[in-house]
Amino acid sequence: MILYLLCNNLFKRGLKHGKKNEVYAQMCRSKTSAPKNFCDYESMRSTYKIQVPQRFNFAKDVLEQWETKEKSGQRSSLPALWWVNDHGTEVRWSFEELGFHARKLANVLHQVCSLERGDRVFLILPRVPEWWLVNVACIRTGTVLIPGTSQLTARDMRHRLITSGAKCVITDETLAPLLDTVASDCPSISTKLLLSHKAMDGWGNLTELMGTVSDDHVCVDTSSEEPMTIFFTSGTTGSPKMTQHSHCSYGLGLTVNGRYWLDLTEQDVFWNTSDTGWAKSAWSSVFAPWIQGACVFAHHMPRFDTSTVLKTLSNYPITTFCTAPTAYRMLVQDDLSKYKFQSLEHCLCAGEPINPEVMCKWKELTGLDIYEGYGQTETVLIAGTFKGMKIKPGSFGKASPGYDVQVVDENGSIVPQGQEGDLGIIVKPERPFSLFTEYTGEPERTAECFRGDFYLTGDRGMMDAEGYLWFIGRSDDVILSAGYRIGPFEVENALIEHPAVAESAVVSSPDPVRGEVVKAFVVLTADFKSRARKELIKELQTHVKSVTAPYKYPRKIEFVDQLPKTVSGKIRRVELRKKEWGQPTS
Repeated sequence: MILYLLCNNLFKRGLKHGKKNEVYAQMCRSKTSAPKNFCDYESMRSTYKIQVPQRFNFAKDVLEQWETKEKSGQRSSLPALWWVNDHGTEVRWSFEELGFHARKLANVLHQVCSLERGDRVFLILPRVPEWWLVNVACIRTGTVLIPGTSQLTARDMRHRLITSGAKCVITDETLAPLLDTVASDCPSISTKLLLSHKAMDGWGNLTELMGTVSDDHVCVDTSSEEPMTIFFTSGTTGSPKMTQHSHCSYGLGLTVNGRYWLDLTEQDVFWNTSDTGWAKSAWSSVFAPWIQGACVFAHHMPRFDTSTVLKTLSNYPITTFCTAPTAYRMLVQDDLSKYKFQSLEHCLCAGEPINPEVMCKWKELTGLDIYEGYGQTETVLIAGTFKGMKIKPGSFGKASPGYDVQVVDENGSIVPQGQEGDLGIIVKPERPFSLFTEYTGEPERTAECFRGDFYLTGDRGMMDAEGYLWFIGRSDDVILSAGYRIGPFEVENALIEHPAVAESAVVSSPDPVRGEVVKAFVVLTADFKSRARKELIKELQTHVKSVTAPYKYPRKIEFVDQLPKTVSGKIRRVELRKKEWGQPTS
């Protein structure tokens, strides 16, 4: 395995496998749901204030500071990165070791590849330790990182490379041939780096090159507002947009996530399951935990497997766990009585709304609440349920520190509590520093995100009398039927409470009388797959009428084996909706 060879042959200082018992002993502490970094929600909001310096670099101003504390014995003995795979291999790097490897890779980028500050680096790697090294090395050199998921097609890669003008691509031997099929169409590429023990024509071997350079590297002196990373994000129309973040927007802005929502300290081991190609991985596998000096845990699984996840939570001292609602839905269907989560204290979810039924089931099985967070690539955490707050199942909590979140109408005016509208963040007179810079090269699409004094998230919601926010649906997901506005999530919540429903997605469907009606695509649980369909449809419709307003019930139900999802696991309602309305899906 290339990683194992790399760590033993190239990085002689790299691995420390002898401290496992010490680490496990350190993690034996009592569980608590009380916040560790703040007293309560109100004090958190009132005391939060970050002064953004003119110059800031996450590698220098955060990671090197933890390295210094570590050397002087002022930090816990937990690793900065704790990586495992299905074969039992482990890599544990301290902040000192992380810095050692990242400095060598930074020298490869600058000295060997001749990349300069501002040049763009396209990265596609799975959950391997080198993914973290590239992240840090790019920050050190001032190059702009463009992460991509390993599930991209050649067409996706071509679009991203041409649009971004990336000068360097980094990947492994699995995806290198696919990149080679489009490289000739991308004249900006000057360097291709391969993570592999094999040689490939036209590719520099990352492992070998790191063995030829010094570990002495000085961070570039970046300004806080300088571009740091670009994520390609899909909109409802058009090609994916280049969402640009600065060194401060994520490097400082994600303090909100790490200190308050995740409530991490340097005594914590935090596992986030997000794919490496998505912003949530930057949020929760790099910036938020390392701002707090916590240990980032990673399990390299070829695919999400419930038994592997549960065994990992049981066998390792993971204190904090964050995954997608879809994953929790899968996990609660397993037999959790076989596992003991002795270290687990704090569970979170983000990426899509979570069904109250799943939250209740998880707490019943583990004794732990799930704290929901709401945000997007363009922001840090917009709102969430924080420790010490009352959890209202179905609500994603209250506005996070640093953002003033409101519900507004089509004119950009705040609507009364309890009334539906567009979710927005106040950006005038002072724009939050943790907001994205722009959709690079697309000023019109950037401007479309703003209405009056607000940045619009593109979601519909409402705020109740206690300031809790409730998700109704994407602006284009809301169903208008016979004068009623129906959010798909409400219907999906009702359906998931029925034992026949494993998963569902609700969209609008054309109707000659009502214009459109509610249609549910339903994945059945194993026990109900043999039931008569007509009888089951009536039963589900009656069930929905009994738990929510009758006008919201699905007049159409179609049973499917699986739902279309994005590579990050979100349900693609847009695909189902287009199919219903006879529109092209690609």
